[in-house]
Order: sequence, then C-alpha cells, then structure tokens
Amino acid sequence: MAETPWGKTLMSRYAATMIACLLVGAASAWAANDTPSPPPADTKPVIAMEQPLQGDFWTYEVRDEIGGKISSIRTHMVTEVSPSEISVRTTIKGRDTDILSVYDRSWNLKDNGEWKYQPGDGSGIHSPLKTGDSWNISADDVNNSKGFIWKRSGRSKVVGQEAITTRAGTFETYRIETTLSRRSTNDRSRKQDITTVTWYAPAIDHWVKKTFVLRENGHLRINNVLEVVEYGRKS
Repeated sequence: MAETPWGKTLMSRYAATMIACLLVGAASAWAANDTPSPPPADTKPVIAMEQPLQGDFWTYEVRDEIGGKISSIRTHMVTEVSPSEISVRTTIKGRDTDILSVYDRSWNLKDNGEWKYQPGDGSGIHSPLKTGDSWNISADDVNNSKGFIWKRSGRSKVVGQEAITTRAGTFETYRIETTLSRRSTNDRSRKQDITTVTWYAPAIDHWVKKTFVLRENGHLRINNVLEVVEYGRKS
C-alpha cells in the first residue's frame, strides 16, 4: 500500500516531537550534573583553632587493633600557652589520674612527667607543611627517676593531602608518615621500631587520626589507631 502525504506528515511530526523530548531530557541531565551536590545533612562545620588557646580540647577514641576493641577514651586539654611551649592535661575516661605534658609550639612532646625528650620526641610538624617535605628526628628519651636513657632517630615525610572523616566531622589534612627506632643505652640488646601515620588538620591545629605501631626486638607490642571524636575551645 502506498504511503499517503498525510501519513508522511504525521510521522514527521511524531519524529520531531520525540527528538525534542530527548533534547529536553539531555539538557535536564546536563544541568543536574553541573549543579553541586548539597553536603550531607550530618556534616559538621569545622571550628577554627589555628592558634592554640587555653581551654582548647581534643577527645580521642583509642582502638587496639590487636584485640579489636576500644582501649581508652582520652581528652587532651590545653592548660597554658607560652611563646615557646604548650602545656596539655590528658585525662582518661574511667580513671582518676591525669597527665600533664609539655609540647613545643610545633607539637613535639618535650616532657610528660616521667620522661623528658631532648629536644623533643619528633612527633610534631614542620610548618609550613607541604607535600614532599621531610625532616630527620634525633633525640634522647630520659627517665631520671629510673635511670633510663633511650636514643631515638628517624625520619618524617609529608606524603600528601587527604580529607578525613571521623565522628567529629570532615577535615582537610596532611598525611605524615614517620619511621623511627629507639635503643636503650642501659641495655644494648633492646631495640624498638616505631611507625606512625599522622593526619594533621591545620584548621584545628591537631591530628584527627593517627596510627601507632611499635615492635620490640622485632615482635609486635602495640598497634593502636586514634581518632578524634570531639574537639572545641572554651567560649
């Protein structure tokens, strides 16, 4: 049967309508892709804490990766800030005792009461942080009350930047990998090897996550992960 002119017109209109619908659908999809997705409803704004102040605090959940359980919940609170040092009181949930530690302004531990680290334990940062930067660690760990001295040496490197999410929020961080060894001057047969990964967030002037692995004479002794679950500063 021959196709009539009316049939041709109807088919042309149908084809034109379908093409228009496809173009509208594609335009809508492109527009949706170009529109930024809204942040998750539970995203928490980061509290600016670039400079340490008395009352600043960070609470960490410590998970023992060997046993697979939460071993402690620790809160670090700044008690005093001077041009060269930061004093921090550490409390552990469920325990009555607390520890006073002294850091330099780059968060290298210098003194935690029983141990003195000269000039510092090397766990801090080197500002300004930049991917690819590295620095050497060299210090004496001294326990005068027990007559112990350990020599530590190692190296830290900033390997990149990462966004890290914990229960306290999402943070832009620098990932710092550290390897170091400790040797006892009292007993040369004792050696400790430590590896840490630190995710330091400049916005809150602290680490939001850290892994800590210690081997003594080649045997695994500690494997912990610390994550910040709460932080802030006094009003």
